[in-house]
Amino acid sequence: MDLKKELGEKIKRFRKIRGLTQEQLAEMIDISARNLSNIEQGISFAKAETLENILKSLNISTQDLFSNNHIKSNEELLNEINKYVELAKNDNKKLELIYKILKSVMEEV
Repeated sequence: MDLKKELGEKIKRFRKIRGLTQEQLAEMIDISARNLSNIEQGISFAKAETLENILKSLNISTQDLFSNNHIKSNEELLNEINKYVELAKNDNKKLELIYKILKSVMEEV
């Protein structure tokens, strides 16, 4: 996968986790929704200023956006997901958030 596509997919993923539409994020970072769509699809690359605004608006670090630490085996991923669910099992608010995130991701597929 090329860098533009990978970066665009990560931005889209973080945007959806935050519960934002393309229009909402585009307004927050002062670009058109069409431009954001092109960035998320890997058609175009964001300017440095736009990337800075994306990081601030999504409350993520450059490491979150550019790191490949997310590449893990299915077994590792399932173990980590189960660990977080176990930690949150007595906290309804956290469980609801985990549910919403998982549901959002699964609806995307």
